[in-house]
Amino acid sequence: MPRTRLPLVLLGLSAIVPLTLAQTYCNATSLCPESAPCCSEYGYCGSGTFCLGGCEPMHSFSPTSCRPNPICQSMTTTFANDVSRIQQVASEWNGNASAYDWYVNSGQIIPSSDGIKLVLNETNGGTKISSTRYVHYGKIDFVLETSKWPGVVTAAITMSDVKDEIDWEFTGSNTTLAQTNYWFMGIANYSDSQGLSVDVSSDTSANYHTYTFDWQEDYLNWMIDGNVVRSLQKQSTLSSDGTTYKYPTTPSQIQISIWPAGINTSAEGTIAWAGGMINWQDPDYVANGYFWNTIQSVTITCADDPNQASNTTGWAYSDSKGQTVPTVYDTTASLLINGGGRTTMSWTMYAVGVFTILMTMLL
Repeated sequence: MPRTRLPLVLLGLSAIVPLTLAQTYCNATSLCPESAPCCSEYGYCGSGTFCLGGCEPMHSFSPTSCRPNPICQSMTTTFANDVSRIQQVASEWNGNASAYDWYVNSGQIIPSSDGIKLVLNETNGGTKISSTRYVHYGKIDFVLETSKWPGVVTAAITMSDVKDEIDWEFTGSNTTLAQTNYWFMGIANYSDSQGLSVDVSSDTSANYHTYTFDWQEDYLNWMIDGNVVRSLQKQSTLSSDGTTYKYPTTPSQIQISIWPAGINTSAEGTIAWAGGMINWQDPDYVANGYFWNTIQSVTITCADDPNQASNTTGWAYSDSKGQTVPTVYDTTASLLINGGGRTTMSWTMYAVGVFTILMTMLL
């Protein structure tokens, strides 16, 4: 069903904080100044952690203001009773992808014998975790149980710094369907990527299934339990003027979240799509104090790049003026931000940034 939809990076905020901070915004026509060179994923200029994952290179003072995207490493993370490779304090994340495989952007995780629970309550705006390393083509397997309450959404996605995005989304109002989407630099082709749902063989909230992105240079497959349920050929995404393939091509983080679609600040179409307003008096919420999904494991299989040097640390962006798709190159630069004096984004700044972007896109 068609709906009003914004990129997942902008969603999951339970309340809007009044515009009280004097901040420097950044976008395609207003780049960050040298004094605060990095454009965060929420559209603010800053330094320190602003320059890590999600830093928008094309809106920063220069593309190299952002730290490089840590290079992919094939691995499996099994979350049951082990959170040692998850940095749970976002303000302490410094870009060291050798120390951690995941970090908590916002919200809270709860370890269990089955995996980790990502939790949503009335005040936290949901929970999101991100991989410390990026993927530039490859295969990603998510083994998870979704949420099951109307208005509550589970998402497992890839997200690049320039907003290429590939999605699995699950609404709690229908636990036998999964929705697939893709976005090209923050722009959806609604006829191709909006509202395309596929059947799941059993209740997604009561059974673990494996949801896969097989993302290659020429094609993208969505798979459930090893079976292809949707296939996209890059060739089919060529723009009408024949100049651009509107296909995700940039290095991307892996992100998993639970977020509240059924709240007053969501667009009417989003609320309807998610099954209505969230019932905060639901017996499960009253008994536990939160809604949740459970992530059992994630397996990453990186695409081979025979031309990549052994000392490559990450991917970086070059100045791509006049080009629709930014140029990405291998780098040996440090991934870390300087210790001490790191700038972190408060929840108030997060809220103001999201509010500003939402108003810009909806008005």
